Amino acid sequence: MRERYGQALRLASTLELSRQQWLALRGLGIGSSDAASSVGLSPYKSALSLWLEKTGRREPEDLSEKQAVLWGTVLEPVLANVYAAQTGRKVRRVNAVLQHAEHSHMLANLDREVRCPKLGQGILEIKTASYHSAPQWEEGIPVAYQCQVLHQLAVTGLQWADVAVLIGGQDFRIYRVTRDDDKINDLIEREQDFWALVRFDQPPPPEGSDDAGQALNWLFPRDNGTTLDLSDSTDGNALFHTLLALRERREELEQQEAQAKQQLQTVLGDATGALFAAGRISWKKPKDREQTDLERLSADHPDLLQQYRKAVSSSRRFVIHTERNAT
Repeated sequence: MRERYGQALRLASTLELSRQQWLALRGLGIGSSDAASSVGLSPYKSALSLWLEKTGRREPEDLSEKQAVLWGTVLEPVLANVYAAQTGRKVRRVNAVLQHAEHSHMLANLDREVRCPKLGQGILEIKTASYHSAPQWEEGIPVAYQCQVLHQLAVTGLQWADVAVLIGGQDFRIYRVTRDDDKINDLIEREQDFWALVRFDQPPPPEGSDDAGQALNWLFPRDNGTTLDLSDSTDGNALFHTLLALRERREELEQQEAQAKQQLQTVLGDATGALFAAGRISWKKPKDREQTDLERLSADHPDLLQQYRKAVSSSRRFVIHTERNAT
Protein backbone atom coordinates (compact mmCIF):
# COMPACT_ATOMS: atom_id res chain seq x y z
CA MET A 1 0.00 0.00 0.00
CA ARG A 2 1.35 3.39 -0.98
CA GLU A 3 2.34 5.90 1.70
CA ARG A 4 -0.10 8.75 2.29
CA TYR A 5 0.29 12.43 2.97
CA GLY A 6 -2.93 13.58 4.57
CA GLN A 7 -5.61 12.54 2.11
CA ALA A 8 -3.09 12.33 -0.77
CA LEU A 9 -0.93 9.48 -1.97
CA ARG A 10 2.82 9.93 -2.33
CA LEU A 11 3.35 9.27 -6.02
CA ALA A 12 7.13 9.79 -6.09
CA SER A 13 10.01 11.39 -4.25
CA THR A 14 11.34 14.60 -5.79
CA LEU A 15 14.84 14.09 -4.41
CA GLU A 16 17.39 13.69 -7.22
CA LEU A 17 14.81 13.72 -10.01
CA SER A 18 16.20 14.40 -13.49
CA ARG A 19 14.36 16.83 -15.77
CA GLN A 20 13.12 13.97 -17.94
CA GLN A 21 11.81 12.09 -14.91
CA TRP A 22 10.14 15.28 -13.71
CA LEU A 23 8.51 15.84 -17.09
CA ALA A 24 7.29 12.24 -17.16
CA LEU A 25 5.63 12.70 -13.76
CA ARG A 26 4.06 15.99 -14.84
CA GLY A 27 2.62 14.30 -17.88
CA LEU A 28 0.58 11.99 -15.67
CA GLY A 29 -1.85 14.71 -14.66
CA ILE A 30 -2.55 18.31 -13.72
CA GLY A 31 -0.09 19.80 -11.23
CA SER A 32 -0.94 22.66 -8.91
CA SER A 33 0.97 25.11 -11.14
CA ASP A 34 -1.16 23.85 -14.08
CA ALA A 35 -4.49 24.32 -12.32
CA ALA A 36 -5.24 27.88 -13.44
CA SER A 37 -4.27 27.13 -17.04
CA SER A 38 -6.44 24.02 -17.17
CA VAL A 39 -9.55 26.01 -16.24
CA GLY A 40 -8.75 29.08 -18.34
CA LEU A 41 -7.77 31.42 -15.50
CA SER A 42 -4.05 31.84 -16.10
CA PRO A 43 -2.80 35.14 -17.57
CA TYR A 44 0.35 33.37 -18.77
CA LYS A 45 -0.65 30.03 -20.35
CA SER A 46 -3.83 29.04 -22.14
CA ALA A 47 -5.64 25.72 -21.75
CA LEU A 48 -4.70 24.96 -25.36
CA SER A 49 -0.97 25.39 -24.63
CA LEU A 50 -1.30 23.15 -21.58
CA TRP A 51 -3.18 20.57 -23.67
CA LEU A 52 -0.31 20.51 -26.19
CA GLU A 53 2.06 19.68 -23.34
CA LYS A 54 -0.13 17.08 -21.64
CA THR A 55 -0.80 15.24 -24.90
CA GLY A 56 2.93 15.05 -25.58
CA ARG A 57 2.82 17.25 -28.65
CA ARG A 58 5.08 19.91 -27.18
CA GLU A 59 7.59 19.77 -24.35
CA PRO A 60 7.06 22.35 -21.58
CA GLU A 61 9.37 25.33 -21.78
CA ASP A 62 12.40 25.09 -19.49
CA LEU A 63 11.99 28.14 -17.26
CA SER A 64 14.87 27.39 -14.90
CA GLU A 65 17.20 29.92 -16.54
CA LYS A 66 14.71 32.78 -16.54
CA GLN A 67 15.70 35.44 -14.03
CA ALA A 68 12.33 35.59 -12.25
CA VAL A 69 12.26 31.80 -11.80
CA LEU A 70 15.93 31.62 -10.85
CA TRP A 71 15.59 34.25 -8.14
CA GLY A 72 12.35 32.70 -6.92
CA THR A 73 14.20 29.41 -6.41
CA VAL A 74 17.12 31.10 -4.65
CA LEU A 75 14.85 33.09 -2.33
CA GLU A 76 12.40 30.28 -1.51
CA PRO A 77 14.31 28.91 1.54
CA VAL A 78 15.01 32.46 2.74
CA LEU A 79 11.34 33.41 2.60
CA ALA A 80 10.33 30.15 4.26
CA ASN A 81 12.60 31.10 7.18
CA VAL A 82 11.17 34.63 7.27
CA TYR A 83 7.65 33.20 7.40
CA ALA A 84 8.63 30.85 10.24
CA ALA A 85 10.26 33.69 12.18
CA GLN A 86 7.27 36.03 11.75
CA THR A 87 4.59 33.46 12.58
CA GLY A 88 6.40 31.25 15.06
CA ARG A 89 5.27 28.18 13.08
CA LYS A 90 7.45 25.29 12.00
CA VAL A 91 7.90 24.69 8.28
CA ARG A 92 9.52 21.80 6.45
CA ARG A 93 9.91 20.40 2.96
CA VAL A 94 7.69 17.57 1.73
CA ASN A 95 9.91 16.40 -1.19
CA ALA A 96 7.20 14.40 -2.92
CA VAL A 97 4.80 14.51 -5.83
CA LEU A 98 1.37 14.06 -4.24
CA GLN A 99 -1.62 12.49 -5.96
CA HIS A 100 -5.32 12.85 -5.16
CA ALA A 101 -6.58 9.55 -3.77
CA GLU A 102 -9.73 9.58 -5.91
CA HIS A 103 -8.88 11.83 -8.87
CA SER A 104 -5.55 10.36 -9.97
CA HIS A 105 -4.93 13.09 -12.57
CA MET A 106 -4.68 15.72 -9.80
CA LEU A 107 -1.06 16.09 -8.68
CA ALA A 108 0.62 18.58 -6.36
CA ASN A 109 4.00 19.69 -5.11
CA LEU A 110 4.15 21.77 -1.94
CA ASP A 111 6.79 24.42 -1.30
CA ARG A 112 6.54 23.70 2.43
CA GLU A 113 4.18 22.20 4.97
CA VAL A 114 3.34 24.22 8.09
CA ARG A 115 2.79 22.96 11.62
CA CYS A 116 0.58 25.22 13.75
CA PRO A 117 -0.41 24.33 17.35
CA LYS A 118 -3.87 25.88 16.95
CA LEU A 119 -4.71 25.23 13.28
CA GLY A 120 -2.91 21.95 12.77
CA GLN A 121 -1.14 21.07 9.54
CA GLY A 122 -1.28 23.49 6.63
CA ILE A 123 0.46 24.48 3.39
CA LEU A 124 2.93 27.27 2.66
CA GLU A 125 3.12 28.52 -0.93
CA ILE A 126 6.00 30.93 -1.54
CA LYS A 127 6.01 33.59 -4.27
CA THR A 128 8.23 36.42 -5.42
CA ALA A 129 6.75 39.30 -7.42
CA SER A 130 8.25 42.30 -9.17
CA TYR A 131 7.44 45.87 -8.20
CA HIS A 132 5.38 46.23 -11.40
CA SER A 133 3.12 43.31 -10.43
CA ALA A 134 2.39 44.76 -6.97
CA PRO A 135 -1.08 46.06 -8.00
CA GLN A 136 -2.13 42.45 -8.68
CA TRP A 137 -1.74 41.73 -4.96
CA GLU A 138 -3.53 44.79 -3.57
CA GLU A 139 -6.92 43.07 -3.31
CA GLY A 140 -5.54 39.72 -2.18
CA ILE A 141 -4.05 36.71 -3.92
CA PRO A 142 -4.24 36.80 -7.75
CA VAL A 143 -6.81 34.37 -9.13
CA ALA A 144 -4.23 32.10 -10.78
CA TYR A 145 -2.46 31.55 -7.46
CA GLN A 146 -5.79 31.01 -5.70
CA CYS A 147 -6.43 28.15 -8.13
CA GLN A 148 -2.99 26.74 -7.37
CA VAL A 149 -3.56 26.72 -3.62
CA LEU A 150 -7.14 25.40 -3.85
CA HIS A 151 -5.78 22.59 -6.01
CA GLN A 152 -3.22 21.77 -3.31
CA LEU A 153 -5.92 21.76 -0.63
CA ALA A 154 -8.04 19.50 -2.84
CA VAL A 155 -5.22 16.99 -3.29
CA THR A 156 -4.07 16.93 0.34
CA GLY A 157 -7.43 17.33 2.07
CA LEU A 158 -5.89 19.98 4.35
CA GLN A 159 -7.93 22.88 5.71
CA TRP A 160 -5.76 25.94 5.20
CA ALA A 161 -2.78 27.40 3.40
CA ASP A 162 -0.71 30.56 3.64
CA VAL A 163 0.72 32.33 0.61
CA ALA A 164 3.88 34.26 1.47
CA VAL A 165 4.98 36.74 -1.18
CA LEU A 166 7.94 39.11 -1.44
CA ILE A 167 7.01 42.05 -3.67
CA GLY A 168 9.69 44.26 -5.18
CA GLY A 169 12.39 42.70 -3.03
CA GLN A 170 11.28 44.36 0.22
CA ASP A 171 7.51 44.10 0.78
CA PHE A 172 6.80 40.75 2.51
CA ARG A 173 3.16 39.77 2.89
CA ILE A 174 1.25 36.72 4.11
CA TYR A 175 -2.22 35.85 2.82
CA ARG A 176 -4.49 33.13 4.21
CA VAL A 177 -6.55 30.70 2.13
CA THR A 178 -9.13 28.66 4.04
CA ARG A 179 -10.59 25.52 2.52
CA ASP A 180 -13.79 26.22 0.59
CA ASP A 181 -15.37 22.94 -0.53
CA ASP A 182 -17.73 24.62 -3.00
CA LYS A 183 -14.81 26.25 -4.83
CA ILE A 184 -12.75 23.08 -4.60
CA ASN A 185 -15.53 20.91 -6.01
CA ASP A 186 -15.99 23.37 -8.87
CA LEU A 187 -12.25 23.30 -9.56
CA ILE A 188 -12.21 19.49 -9.49
CA GLU A 189 -15.09 19.32 -11.96
CA ARG A 190 -13.50 21.79 -14.36
CA GLU A 191 -10.13 20.04 -14.16
CA GLN A 192 -11.89 16.74 -14.90
CA ASP A 193 -13.37 18.32 -18.03
CA PHE A 194 -9.91 19.43 -19.16
CA TRP A 195 -8.34 16.05 -18.43
CA ALA A 196 -11.08 14.33 -20.43
CA LEU A 197 -9.96 16.44 -23.42
CA VAL A 198 -6.41 15.20 -22.85
CA ARG A 199 -7.50 11.56 -22.60
CA PHE A 200 -9.68 11.72 -25.70
CA ASP A 201 -7.15 13.86 -27.61
CA GLN A 202 -9.63 16.68 -28.18
CA PRO A 203 -8.23 20.23 -28.03
CA PRO A 204 -9.95 22.77 -25.77
CA PRO A 205 -11.51 25.75 -27.54
CA PRO A 206 -9.18 28.79 -27.72
CA GLU A 207 -10.27 31.65 -25.48
CA GLY A 208 -8.81 34.59 -27.38
CA SER A 209 -5.53 35.09 -25.51
CA ASP A 210 -2.22 35.80 -27.24
CA ASP A 211 -0.90 32.52 -25.87
CA ALA A 212 -3.81 30.59 -27.43
CA GLY A 213 -3.06 32.29 -30.76
CA GLN A 214 0.59 31.24 -30.52
CA ALA A 215 -0.51 27.69 -29.64
CA LEU A 216 -2.71 27.56 -32.75
CA ASN A 217 0.19 28.76 -34.92
CA TRP A 218 2.35 26.04 -33.39
CA LEU A 219 -0.34 23.37 -33.89
CA PHE A 220 -1.11 24.38 -37.49
CA PRO A 221 2.10 26.04 -38.78
CA ARG A 222 1.38 25.65 -42.50
CA ASP A 223 -1.61 25.74 -44.82
CA ASN A 224 -2.16 23.09 -47.50
CA GLY A 225 -3.68 25.29 -50.20
CA THR A 226 -7.24 23.98 -49.90
CA THR A 227 -10.38 26.08 -49.31
CA LEU A 228 -13.20 24.80 -47.10
CA ASP A 229 -16.72 25.55 -48.32
CA LEU A 230 -18.66 26.53 -45.17
CA SER A 231 -21.30 28.58 -46.96
CA ASP A 232 -24.01 26.12 -45.86
CA SER A 233 -22.65 25.66 -42.33
CA THR A 234 -24.91 27.26 -39.71
CA ASP A 235 -22.20 27.30 -37.04
CA GLY A 236 -19.53 28.48 -39.44
CA ASN A 237 -21.61 31.37 -40.77
CA ALA A 238 -22.63 32.37 -37.25
CA LEU A 239 -18.97 32.57 -36.20
CA PHE A 240 -18.07 34.56 -39.31
CA HIS A 241 -20.90 37.07 -38.76
CA THR A 242 -19.84 37.43 -35.12
CA LEU A 243 -16.27 38.13 -36.23
CA LEU A 244 -17.43 40.79 -38.70
CA ALA A 245 -19.66 42.48 -36.12
CA LEU A 246 -16.85 42.54 -33.55
CA ARG A 247 -14.40 43.94 -36.09
CA GLU A 248 -16.79 46.76 -36.98
CA ARG A 249 -17.33 47.48 -33.28
CA ARG A 250 -13.57 47.49 -32.67
CA GLU A 251 -12.98 49.93 -35.52
CA GLU A 252 -15.68 52.20 -34.12
CA LEU A 253 -14.16 52.09 -30.62
CA GLU A 254 -10.65 52.68 -31.99
CA GLN A 255 -11.87 55.77 -33.81
CA GLN A 256 -13.58 57.06 -30.66
CA GLU A 257 -10.43 56.38 -28.66
CA ALA A 258 -8.27 58.20 -31.22
CA GLN A 259 -10.63 61.18 -31.18
CA ALA A 260 -10.58 61.43 -27.37
CA LYS A 261 -6.78 61.12 -27.40
CA GLN A 262 -6.42 63.88 -30.00
CA GLN A 263 -8.77 66.17 -28.07
CA LEU A 264 -6.62 65.71 -24.97
CA GLN A 265 -3.49 66.39 -27.03
CA THR A 266 -5.11 69.63 -28.16
CA VAL A 267 -5.73 70.53 -24.51
CA LEU A 268 -2.11 69.74 -23.63
CA GLY A 269 -0.63 71.81 -26.43
CA ASP A 270 3.03 72.34 -25.48
CA ALA A 271 2.57 70.95 -21.96
CA THR A 272 4.35 67.71 -21.07
CA GLY A 273 1.48 66.19 -19.09
CA ALA A 274 -1.74 66.69 -17.17
CA LEU A 275 -3.24 65.40 -13.93
CA PHE A 276 -6.80 64.17 -13.48
CA ALA A 277 -8.82 62.84 -10.57
CA ALA A 278 -8.39 59.25 -11.83
CA GLY A 279 -4.84 59.43 -13.18
CA ARG A 280 -2.54 61.37 -15.48
CA ILE A 281 -1.33 61.58 -19.08
CA SER A 282 1.94 62.61 -20.67
CA TRP A 283 2.92 63.59 -24.21
CA LYS A 284 6.69 63.60 -24.52
CA LYS A 285 9.09 63.59 -27.43
CA PRO A 286 11.67 60.81 -27.00
CA LYS A 287 15.33 61.39 -27.75
CA ASP A 288 16.27 61.07 -31.40
CA ARG A 289 17.96 57.78 -32.21
CA GLU A 290 20.24 56.63 -34.96
CA GLN A 291 19.56 53.65 -37.20
CA THR A 292 21.28 52.01 -40.12
CA ASP A 293 20.24 53.37 -43.51
CA LEU A 294 19.67 49.99 -45.16
CA GLU A 295 18.41 51.55 -48.39
CA ARG A 296 21.63 53.51 -48.88
CA LEU A 297 23.77 50.56 -47.74
CA SER A 298 22.03 48.32 -50.27
CA ALA A 299 22.63 50.86 -53.06
CA ASP A 300 26.31 51.48 -52.19
CA HIS A 301 27.31 47.93 -51.17
CA PRO A 302 24.77 45.41 -52.52
CA ASP A 303 27.20 42.47 -52.28
CA LEU A 304 28.05 43.24 -48.67
CA LEU A 305 24.41 43.40 -47.59
CA GLN A 306 23.68 40.13 -49.38
CA GLN A 307 26.31 38.35 -47.25
CA TYR A 308 24.35 39.12 -44.07
CA ARG A 309 20.87 38.10 -45.19
CA LYS A 310 19.14 35.32 -43.27
CA ALA A 311 15.84 33.50 -43.47
CA VAL A 312 13.24 34.58 -40.91
CA SER A 313 10.48 32.17 -39.99
CA SER A 314 7.00 33.60 -40.47
CA SER A 315 3.56 32.68 -39.16
CA ARG A 316 0.36 32.18 -41.08
CA ARG A 317 -1.65 35.39 -41.62
CA PHE A 318 -5.37 35.43 -40.88
CA VAL A 319 -7.12 37.76 -43.35
CA ILE A 320 -10.84 38.55 -43.59
CA HIS A 321 -12.43 38.93 -47.02
CA THR A 322 -16.04 40.02 -47.42
CA GLU A 323 -18.29 40.66 -50.39
CA ARG A 324 -17.63 44.34 -49.79
CA ASN A 325 -13.86 44.10 -50.25
CA ALA A 326 -13.71 41.08 -52.57
CA THR A 327 -13.59 43.15 -55.74
